Order: sequence, then structure tokens, then C-alpha cells
Amino acid sequence: MTENAQQQPTAPSTELPTQYAPAEVEGALYERWVERGYFAADAKSDKPPYTIVIPPPNVTGSLHLGHAFQHTLMDALTRRKRMQGYEALWLPGMDHAGIATQNKVEQQLAEEGKSRHDLGREEFVSRVWQWKEEYGGKILGQMRRLGDGVDWDRERFTMDEGLSKAVQTIFKRLFDDELIYRAERIINWCPRCLTAISDIEVEYQEDDGELVSIKYGEGDETLVVATTRAETMLGDTAVAVHPDDERYRHLVGKRIKLPLTDRTIPVVADTHVDPEFGTGAVKVTPAHDPNDFAIGQRHGLESITVMDERAVITVHGPFEGLDRFEARSAIVAALRSQGRIVAEKRPYVHSVGHCSRCKTTIEPRLSMQWWVKVGPLAQAAGDAVRDGRVRIHPEDMSKRYFDWVDNMHDWCISRQLWWGHRIPVWYGPDGEVVCVGPDEEPPAGEGWKQDTDVLDTWFSSGLWPFSTLGWPEQTADLRKFYPTDVLLTGHDIIFFWVARMMMFGLYAMDGEVPFKTIALTGLVRDERGKKMSKSFGNVVDPLDWMDKYGSDAVRFTLARGANPGTDVPIGEDWVQASRNFANKIWNATRFALMNGATVEGPLPAPEQMSATDRWILSRLNKTVAQVDAFYEDFQFAKLSDALFHFAWDEVFDWYVELSKTTFQAGGEGAEVSQRVLGEVFDVTLKLLHPVVPFVTDTLWTTLTGGESVVVADWPKDSGFRDDAAEREIETLQSVITEVRRFRADQGLQPGQRVPARLTLDGTALAPHEAAIRQLLRLQPEGDTFAATATLPVAGATVALDLSGTIDVAAERKRLAKDLATAEKEKAQATAKLGNEAFLAKAPDNVVDKIRGRLAKAEEDIKRIQEQLDRLPQA
Repeated sequence: MTENAQQQPTAPSTELPTQYAPAEVEGALYERWVERGYFAADAKSDKPPYTIVIPPPNVTGSLHLGHAFQHTLMDALTRRKRMQGYEALWLPGMDHAGIATQNKVEQQLAEEGKSRHDLGREEFVSRVWQWKEEYGGKILGQMRRLGDGVDWDRERFTMDEGLSKAVQTIFKRLFDDELIYRAERIINWCPRCLTAISDIEVEYQEDDGELVSIKYGEGDETLVVATTRAETMLGDTAVAVHPDDERYRHLVGKRIKLPLTDRTIPVVADTHVDPEFGTGAVKVTPAHDPNDFAIGQRHGLESITVMDERAVITVHGPFEGLDRFEARSAIVAALRSQGRIVAEKRPYVHSVGHCSRCKTTIEPRLSMQWWVKVGPLAQAAGDAVRDGRVRIHPEDMSKRYFDWVDNMHDWCISRQLWWGHRIPVWYGPDGEVVCVGPDEEPPAGEGWKQDTDVLDTWFSSGLWPFSTLGWPEQTADLRKFYPTDVLLTGHDIIFFWVARMMMFGLYAMDGEVPFKTIALTGLVRDERGKKMSKSFGNVVDPLDWMDKYGSDAVRFTLARGANPGTDVPIGEDWVQASRNFANKIWNATRFALMNGATVEGPLPAPEQMSATDRWILSRLNKTVAQVDAFYEDFQFAKLSDALFHFAWDEVFDWYVELSKTTFQAGGEGAEVSQRVLGEVFDVTLKLLHPVVPFVTDTLWTTLTGGESVVVADWPKDSGFRDDAAEREIETLQSVITEVRRFRADQGLQPGQRVPARLTLDGTALAPHEAAIRQLLRLQPEGDTFAATATLPVAGATVALDLSGTIDVAAERKRLAKDLATAEKEKAQATAKLGNEAFLAKAPDNVVDKIRGRLAKAEEDIKRIQEQLDRLPQA
């Protein structure tokens, strides 16, 4: 008895193939869903909206397990909401991936013996668009394989016309509000990609380097500084010491000789210096270190750039033209020859920044770049979570979010690339600077030039929740579907993407949040919990598993591991187990169809039903309520586990088996159970559908004759409960389980029939005798029946005649051997736990382990003795 509204059905079928073949079903079924417009959202609908925008994958990318994981969860959310009567929009799209895409095309050109400079900017950008049309977007086809229920008619690309207008609009607005500015500062420079990258695109790892201590100055006016980047000394413009450091007070304000150069540099006092670290003196290279740059600003120091964009030394002299690492060795050798080296430490393991894309060592570099003044934007992004307008789930992830937005530095948004949104700023012949909006004409006349840089890719993707809905125009989509409901993404891109969408969304939409909930997931790892990496050889292509086991199996495996915010281990064995679950769903539904399961007509009244029927309907309603609660709390692992155990354990293993005797008996009871069986499978398939859509739609349409479970109504908990029936069936289950255990202990084969006498009078089990006998393979007692074992269970008695079914003498001998082993284990554990000297020295975990062994031995002794007592006398 659930509130389970029905579509107008066609005649249901009772025919299903004997085996489920995903490869024969999934592709055609998905295209049917798309052709029928099931995933298309209507902005004119009067249904309540529910919106998720997909985290846009890179146009260069292909589907990996991380995508499959998050897409499965987003698809489950939107499929359920669609079934609940919402106008559900799951909006797809791709990111233009500035650096990655430009690298792809430059690699192609290199194979032709060309560079982008041979083509020129306009032709190169045209070549990238050609590449995008030919090779980009591979992942979109793979999303179809997975079953993503996205609205393909609304697919967006961060470089399409509408989104480009949004980028130019917000840049202009930020510029006019003085939240975008141009300044020369230290940035992270990648000598391989030849562009600036943001702080969060730098990956730090422990590298083997060298720490060299160098003597600066002459005679009595010398200091020792230590560095891991000796090549930067060519750009030193000071040595800094702490103002309270007595060792160097006499040198502050004086100038000392910089080795290997003809320059002298001042000694400055600055509180940034830690007098307890090293020698208490630090070299200052303002053009090549962010901390040094800050010291230089405070003391008016010159900034000398000593490397070009490829990290090649540009300072005139013997090191000019050397790569930075070659120069490092050469400079140390030269210092050593002059007696300037005080100490050298190799290897010196320290944290070094690398480009997240090409893994090249980052070079801090002074450069003129465009920046977003993030202070007020970040404040608003933090306040939206603090005041509850946006909820972060799980809540303990909020700290990570606040750690970022509350301590955010201004964001460098310019990139030295050609592929991307070109910065809409023009420079005039007399130093004029004009920012041009999307509906404005750039300045005309001789000498005007547009800025050559493009915007950071994350700038455009930061607009994704509203730009994809038509902003800056006030479109029907924007009015209907904004703000979005849920942003579901990995906790690893809170910094890259989530915070930026919050900042831009609140700014562009006049304080309206971009999404109501941020649901953060963990990362997919291998079955041992290890990060997946090509270098580790443990990367899995989800398409291979889909080919082998079906998309439903991959989806269910991922969902079943999805605890909020925690990483998800996954192995092929688990996918295989999920495939087995899909097969179990298929076979159980075939049984239901073969036995007349129907959804036609209302459910019979409870008084017409058997206790078994009332039990399963009570459990069904509780499961509906439980699954709904888990969905609202983004507990995908728990809802998948609840569905698995309800479907497999309660429906397939118990209800289906208990129903067999009813159907064999026929009559009115069988007709009632057929309707109940249809209801149970109808609702169960609907509950499973958002996670395993293909097999459930195939089975549901066959069972009900309905159009598709994709557009069926989500079941509701009707409130029907029958605790008495639940207790009755639990008692029945305990009897069957106990006798099965006894049979197994006696070595009986599962199908082996045994004569039995059941004494059920006065218990609730009396109506279930036929089911008990069928499930336990118990045949009626004959004239020669002689009970050799009697099992009192739950107020009933099951007497068994095992004569002729087992070799009693051999079984007694086996059990006696097991008993002796258990008693020996008990004696050893007891002796150790009685040894005070041992207990005084042994660690707690060792003592606990021995106590566990003792408890296990005592349980084994009790169990084996009971088995011996039940055996007939030989």
C-alpha cells in the first residue's frame, strides 16, 4: 500500500529474455529517451523547477571514473525530482580549457613543423575551432553511454556566443566598479606553457634540491645567506635581517658586495625575517620571489628580472643564455672557486611548485597582469554560507571553504595564450586604456591595440550557473531555473570553481546565490584506497567496465560507495557484484511476470491479504520513507545499500520464495498476492530507477505496460504499517534460518529432502507450514518416522529424522576433532590471560586480541557441543 499513481498502461507483457544483456538494451533505450524529450525542461511549465548545471568537463577530456561518479549522483537526483513532478533541468556543457586545448593544437602544428606564430593569431584560433569540432567533445558521447539524463538542447560551451557575451559583460562591470585592475606583481609562471597560472593551479611536491650557503660582502662586513635557487642571486637587490638582531645591527644601512657581479646591495632591516631561522639573513630578489617582492616594496628596492619567459638567464655575463638549472650549477661552481661557499647540502628535500598541467617547475616572476580584487567578492561568498542562504554538505566541509574565501589573495586572471576570451581592453597611442562592453564599439583610429592576453579559463566557468541560462539577458530560462538547486562536485575544486561561482553569482545577480546547496563528494580511488594515477598503473577506463558489465553496474557501484565528502574506493570485483544485482533484479521480475504479477486495479484491503503480503507492503513503505530521507541528505551510499538489501534480501530472497506456495495453491489468495507482487515490483523498480535506469525501465515497462519509468510518478509513503505482520514474518524467518543453519552444520545438501514433524499449534506460524516445508525441503513424516534431532525455535518445534541422510559416526568424529581444537585454543588463551607478568608487559591491542580469541573459542565449543547433542546416537 503505497501512494503509487499509475500512467495509463498498455497491455503489460509477460515475456522477457532469460538473461539480461546490457549491450543489447542500453544504447537504443537511451536514444529513445532523448527522442521522446524526457530530459527536455520547459521554462513555461507551471511545475516547480529543479536545476543542476553540470560541472563542465574540458573539451579535451574523456570520461574517467571521477566524471562517472559525479554524473551518476547528479543523474540520480534529477531523475528522482523529475518523477516527483518537478520541471527538472540538468544542463550539460563543456569548458574550452585554454591551456590544455592550445597545447593540443600546438602539438599538432609541431608535427607539421610549424608553430602558432607561423599561422598568426587569427588563423591559429580558427585552427583550434576546427580541432574542437573534429576531436573535442568526446566526453559527450560517453555521457550518453552512462545514461546522463541531461537536456541536450541546452548544451553550452564556454566559448559560445552567449557565454562570450556574459564574460565581456561581467569584465566590463567589474572594471567599471574598480574590481578589476592591471598591475605588475609576482605571478606563477610556467616556462613550458608560457603563461601565468593561478596559485591554485600550482601543485606542490617534495623535490630533491640543494641548499647552498653563500658569503656576501668583504672583510668584516660579510653575511651568510642560504638559498635553494642560487641562480636568482643575479637579481638580488638587498640582504634583509631582523631589526632586533644584534648580530647584524652594525650592517643595517650599509652596502655590501654582491658576489659574481660588480654591484653592491644594501642591508635592510625587515620584520619579515625570522632571526632564528638559518643565519638570520636572507637574500632579497624582488623580481623572483613573492616575499622578496613585498620586502622590496616596503624598502623601495629595484626589481631586476634575470630570466626570460622560458627561464633562460638574460643577465649579461658568463651565465647569459643558460637554462635556470644549468645556471644554478654554473653559479655554485663559480662561487666555490672564489671561496664564497660556506656550506652545501645535497639532497635537500623541500616543497617545490609545479604546473598542474605540464608538471614543469614553476618560476615566480614579476609580470604585468590583470587581477580581480577579490576582497569584497570573497566576503560576500563567505557571508552567503554563514547566514544560511547556501548550505554546504557535509557541514564539516564548510571550514575548508571558509579557509579559502576568508584568506583569498587577489586573483590573476590574465593568461598569455591565444585560445580563450581575449581581454576586452584597448590601449591608445597616448597611453589611454579603454574597456569595451559587449554592445560597444572598440576605439577606432591609428595606434589603438587590444590587449593580447586572454582570461583565465576559470573566469568564464565561474559564470556557469547563470551564463548558461542566458545572462546577461533576462531570459525565460534564467527566470525559471535560477538560482540552481544543487551544485554537486568534488571537494578538491572548492577553490578552483565553487568559490569563484559564488563570488561572480552574488555579484552579477545582485546578491542572489547561484545555488542553494553545495554537495561535496570525495574522490574515486582504487580498491586499496590509493589515488588513481597513470604512474601507479591503476587507472580504470569506466567504458571498459560498461562494455563488460553494463552501465547500470558501474553506476550502482559508484553510488553505493558515495558517502558525503569521503573518498570512494572501487574495484572490478565490486562492479561484477553490481552486475549480479542487475541480473537478480531481472530474474526476480521474470518470476513475478510468470506468476501473474499485475498492477491493474486497486490494492486489496489489508484484511484480504496474507501476513506475508501485509509484511512486504509495510516494509516497502518504510523503505520509500528511508530512501527519500537519504536522498534529501545526499546519502547515496546509504540509499543504495537500503535498496540493495530491501530488493535482494526482503523481496527477492524472502517475499518471492514465500509467495511460491501461495501461487501453487491458487485461488483467491493467489489473486491477492499477484496484485501485491505487482505493486512491490512496480514501486521497487521505481525506487531503483534513478541509480540503475536501464534495467529498471526495461522491466518496468514490461511489467506495467506504462510508457517509461523515466516519466512515471515517484512513489510516496502511504503511511501503511503492520508491525504485527512484520513480527510474524520475522519469526518465520528466524525458524527457517535456524533450521537451515542446522542442516548446513549436519552436512546436508541444500536440496536434500528430510522427513520432519512440525509442531506449530498455538503460534503465529501455523498458517505458514507449507512455506516452511517448501523452503526447508522438509517432507511429511512417514510411518517409520523417528525423530533424531529436535529444534525448539520461536515457540515452535521442528523434529527431524536424519537417519539414512548422514554418516552419524563420521560426523561425530569430525565434530569431536573440531571440539578438541577449540578447547585447546581456549586453554592457551586462558593461560595467557591468567599470566600477570604477560599482562603487565603486553600492549593493550595484543591483550584485546587474545580476549577475542578466548570469546571465539568459547562460542565454538558451545556451538559444536550443541551439534553433538543433536546428533542421533550411533
